[in-house]
Amino acid sequence: MGGGMTTAYDAIIIGTGQAGPGLAERLVQAGMKVAIIERGLFGGTCVNTGCTPTKAMVASAYVAHTARHAADYGVEIDGQIAVDMKRVKARKDAISGKSRTGLEAWLKGLSNCTVYQGHARFKLAHEINVNGTSLSAEQIFINVGTRARIPPLPGIDQVSYLTNSSMMDVDFIPPHLLIVGGGYIGLEFGQMYRRFGSEVTIIEMGPRLIGREDEDISITIKEILEREGIHVRLNAKCIGVEKQGGQVGASLECKEGPPEVTGSHLLLATGRKPNTDDLGLEKAGVVQDKHGYIIVDEQLRTNVPGIWALGDCNAKGAFTHTAYNDFEIVAANLLDNGSRKVSDRIQAYAIYIDPPLGRCGMTDVEVRNSGRPALVSKRPMTRVARAIEKGETQGFMKIVVDRDTKQILGAAILGTGGDEVIHCILDVMYAKAPYTVLQRAMHIHPTVSELIPTMLEELKPF
Repeated sequence: MGGGMTTAYDAIIIGTGQAGPGLAERLVQAGMKVAIIERGLFGGTCVNTGCTPTKAMVASAYVAHTARHAADYGVEIDGQIAVDMKRVKARKDAISGKSRTGLEAWLKGLSNCTVYQGHARFKLAHEINVNGTSLSAEQIFINVGTRARIPPLPGIDQVSYLTNSSMMDVDFIPPHLLIVGGGYIGLEFGQMYRRFGSEVTIIEMGPRLIGREDEDISITIKEILEREGIHVRLNAKCIGVEKQGGQVGASLECKEGPPEVTGSHLLLATGRKPNTDDLGLEKAGVVQDKHGYIIVDEQLRTNVPGIWALGDCNAKGAFTHTAYNDFEIVAANLLDNGSRKVSDRIQAYAIYIDPPLGRCGMTDVEVRNSGRPALVSKRPMTRVARAIEKGETQGFMKIVVDRDTKQILGAAILGTGGDEVIHCILDVMYAKAPYTVLQRAMHIHPTVSELIPTMLEELKPF
């Protein structure tokens, strides 16, 4: 038991990702004595290996891409356009580091909150061990996040590979980056490194990129990436990897294309797995699903009274915004006499390729499966003045509504500004207002958003 003594707290939070620190502050404000535990980097995935650093790198890649096309805008650049990856990485590290150190200092300065640095493991349902120290609390909040899932590919233990985490240490341009996985992480890194100057091959087991997306979106994204010279291999049913001198080779069983691709580096972007395998959850009696995610109810409570799970480890969402919303739900229910629940939220996310995809509500397949009569409107970005003026006309906008109730069912904006514009639609959905409210709104010209009312004038049977 280490010291033999157990320190009692009102609440213990395990992990400092998006849901943890905000909750710590609210609990302290409510007069509670709080312990928060972090075994690695403060801020979790988002700040260290996710959104913050990758979007900083996406910005650098966008500038490199724009510079190469400067002449299209009548701008002459003298000399060669070169990407200095050491400086790209230094900029990214500074942005990410400021976020992390700011959070760590803030948490350590929070009165009535004790920060423990080390690995937390349950001893009992309400007792936790960190570095040999015993802590107990009536309320425990698990916010341990996820990590890259390493697929059991033949030969994977024989080659060196990168994940979204180790990619953060890369300060050079890989001559040929092989990416296994055609989801949003693989696509963002693929386009980014292509723009930095790498040759890139994306290998996807499924029949199309981002399989959960609408088919027209998958097709258009593939065209956008291929236009930049990225090689996309789909239907790679059986992938094996092996060392080939200083290179890495991937053997593929595909319907088309050569059966082998050789690259300089391998990035695995094949999904995530929860960091729940070394927490001692069985000693607490907390139930998990077959993938290791913690099972929670609508209020994010586990099966054990007084234990909650927030963020990516509860399988209710895999984004920074879903994790932060988890915190808001728990805080409202616990401290504000609220009755918020997970099912109140509408699915929404963005994919930060360029142009980005903003997405909310139901997919086409979900609308079809629901059997409800629907109307749809679609407009290519080539018919959006703002996109034409910017010289960024790839992609399209789409919105689907319920014919009878006039509720908006879902929307996708794959195009310049799509990650921001989508919120026009999302907020009307939260207001449960009929689409006619948005249809009659006067938007500002010239914007991408102004085309949403126009699209709603052009609805056709789904």
